Amino acid sequence: MGRHILKNLLENRGVPSNNIFTPHLKELDLRDQKVAAKAVQKMDIVIHLASLSSSLASKTGPASVFYGNSIMGLNLLEASRMAGVKKFISIGSANEYPHNAPMPLKEEYLWQGMSGPELFPYSMSKKVMALGTELYRKEYGFNAIHLILASMYGPGYDPDSSMLVPAIIRQIQKAKKDNLPNIIGWGSGNATRDFLYVEDAAEGIIKAAELYNKEKPLNIGSGIETPVRELMETLCSALEFKDGIRWDETKPEGSLRYVLDVSRARRELGFNPLVDIKNGLTKTVKKLNGL
Repeated sequence: MGRHILKNLLENRGVPSNNIFTPHLKELDLRDQKVAAKAVQKMDIVIHLASLSSSLASKTGPASVFYGNSIMGLNLLEASRMAGVKKFISIGSANEYPHNAPMPLKEEYLWQGMSGPELFPYSMSKKVMALGTELYRKEYGFNAIHLILASMYGPGYDPDSSMLVPAIIRQIQKAKKDNLPNIIGWGSGNATRDFLYVEDAAEGIIKAAELYNKEKPLNIGSGIETPVRELMETLCSALEFKDGIRWDETKPEGSLRYVLDVSRARRELGFNPLVDIKNGLTKTVKKLNGL
């Protein structure tokens, strides 16, 4: 996500490169309050993208993921307030929503229940930031906002990510390499998700940085439900894998429906994603192949 926001700022907004600071974990560990304070000095706007992914929970432990994400966010939030930052943008996830919330997911549902069990440490760390931005606005008048993003995909993803699109791409590549008869889909394939192409996500985040200054979190998504079956079939076609999918209904497929209500983002930002799922997956695969 960071590289796409950087590209957008440089090419679409004309922001000078020396006005943008993009530290990496190897340079600055934001879990250290002093380091976080150093990172935001002389900054006008902070877009908090740093994150320990949910997939790390199985490797490093759920407490590490919860603590790491929570402390990074809170450190940056407090450091930004103390440094006189003009605006702080916190990036959240649709996993924050209660697992039994009605569809489509509206911002007012966020505090009506607990997040689902699958990614609980990760989602709760993001929910901590939703609360933090709201409280800092109330007590200090600090202009902090929280954005809730749909499932992102597109060029530049971590190849080892457990996120759905990278995981399917890896499975197809392995099947082609090993001449396997098919790939395996979990569940029925009928579960739906809200997928957002990464360049559209970057545009939504920057638009919110420019235009949105309210207490309530704001959904940034496509607002479209795409069945997992359609996603996998599109990737098989794009990667020229013709041997098909075998659906294993003994495997869990998570929530049967998940889609964000994006009406407020349309109203507040004029935000409308430009890339549909078929074109977005095609772009992703072309970039993967160096085209």
